[in-house]
Amino acid sequence: MDYLCFRTLCCKGPPPPRPEFDVVCIGLTGSGKSSLLSYLCSETNQHITPTTGFNIKAVPFQNAILNVKELGAVCLPLSPPALALSGADSIKKYWSRYYQGSQGVVFVLDSAASEDDMEGARTELHSALHHPQLCTLPFLILANHQDKPAARSVQEIKKYFELEPLARGKSWVLEGSSVDSMEAVRESFSQLIQLLEEKDQDSGRV
Repeated sequence: MDYLCFRTLCCKGPPPPRPEFDVVCIGLTGSGKSSLLSYLCSETNQHITPTTGFNIKAVPFQNAILNVKELGAVCLPLSPPALALSGADSIKKYWSRYYQGSQGVVFVLDSAASEDDMEGARTELHSALHHPQLCTLPFLILANHQDKPAARSVQEIKKYFELEPLARGKSWVLEGSSVDSMEAVRESFSQLIQLLEEKDQDSGRV
């Protein structure tokens, strides 16, 4: 019996690999995308600058790995002439070039932003929710900077962005976030992973 127990323990083999999901992360400049991803990867948060072009991070979780492609709102320094335009609006036009292959979406907004920036964020989120390459994917919407005094509550964001009528029938989660509460952020990403796994099951993948 002791031999059988020893054999069972020693010959169990390595644990199965964690599933990986490809996720695109979008949001206006200053929403805090880069900071959240750096904290999730346990990287230093010093001298974080707005993402130029795009950045990919493999973010590990207990039951999955998210390959997050963060799209910036800053032009590529060596971009082709068609992309060599100044300002955030110019590069956002080309976000869709990086949507292919995505299995989920993380949309980050600054909950303490000005009215103009909030309106811009709402426009971008509405556009993403209706985009043909994204509209059927699970969404994690993070109302970031909840630690700021001017931050709007999750319920205020939900109403302002008209999420109930707009995203009815879609798979989405809206949560507040802050770099001061990374455990809560991880829990929000865990909810996204659950939605991704459910979509996998529905599509027949093991």
